[in-house]
Amino acid sequence: MKSRRHQAADQRRRKLLAMLANGERYSGEQLAKQLRVTRSAVWKLIRNLRDLGIDVEAVAHQGYQLPRPVQLYDEQAIKAAISEATRTALDRVDVLLTVDSTNRFLIDTAGAAPNHASVCVAEVQTAGRGRRGRSWFAPFGSGVCLSVEWQFEESPPNFSALSLVVGIAIIRTLQRLGCGQAQLKWPNDIVCKNRKLAGILIDMRGEASGPARVIIGIGLNLHMPPEARIKLAEQQAVLITDLHDVSEGRPPERNILVGAIVEELIAALRRFGRAGFADFEAEWQNYDALRNAPVRVLSASDTILGIARGVAQDGALLVDVDGQLQRFMSGDVSLRPA
Repeated sequence: MKSRRHQAADQRRRKLLAMLANGERYSGEQLAKQLRVTRSAVWKLIRNLRDLGIDVEAVAHQGYQLPRPVQLYDEQAIKAAISEATRTALDRVDVLLTVDSTNRFLIDTAGAAPNHASVCVAEVQTAGRGRRGRSWFAPFGSGVCLSVEWQFEESPPNFSALSLVVGIAIIRTLQRLGCGQAQLKWPNDIVCKNRKLAGILIDMRGEASGPARVIIGIGLNLHMPPEARIKLAEQQAVLITDLHDVSEGRPPERNILVGAIVEELIAALRRFGRAGFADFEAEWQNYDALRNAPVRVLSASDTILGIARGVAQDGALLVDVDGQLQRFMSGDVSLRPA
């Protein structure tokens, strides 16, 4: 529990960030007047934001500004982008300035009611996780760091295919918002022209039969600066894209994007809870970026070359290896020259 002093400092940081979010330049005197603090206190707050990884530029004798405007997360704006019928399934929406991991935050928070969701977004995530122990790197304002918790009353059929269903929900969202070029890359990436646009990480709590609690982490690139693209390419050996590129410089507003993802995801989770992956299999095939393509599958102990042949109802990747169909439940998959 934060002390009143820490809460007050956090509120001042949020207010300062809200002032700078429009990308305009403010003098130290203007900021001090608005925040009702000294100019020395403003400098300390600026330093606090920089310590969080927020790039606040300082111009001598002129003031402070962000490199570009950023739409900050807003709880009411997110809820307004969700239909009234779907909002009844929302237990809570947490909007954080900083957190180690939005997934971890929801894991440590009291669980949602059955067939209900809890949502967490954060401006800065200091220890985001990707697949296979990799870190998820997202500079401030560059994308969406979103986690959604959902409680199934009973584990759905073919529960292991859940990440594929989440991917379909994200594709539907992008299509609704005018970004219809994205595809799905098994098991949990959204790509556009073979460049990574988003990733999914799912934490599960439950047993094979009975109630199941899932925390779904979604990292989606919105407007990634060049230096971040280089860092990600070096860390993960993949090229990335973002919605700014995909939408030709007109990406959807961030709060609308989050609300639309939550809307589609809740609808998909309800459907998945009733029927499992069978209701989604044909749709997955339509979006499959690897279908009938030559692929390389890297497992913990081997490298397999073959032709991707879609997915099974339990979410396994099917690969034709020298005329025999092999199943893979995990591994890194990449396209290879024909």
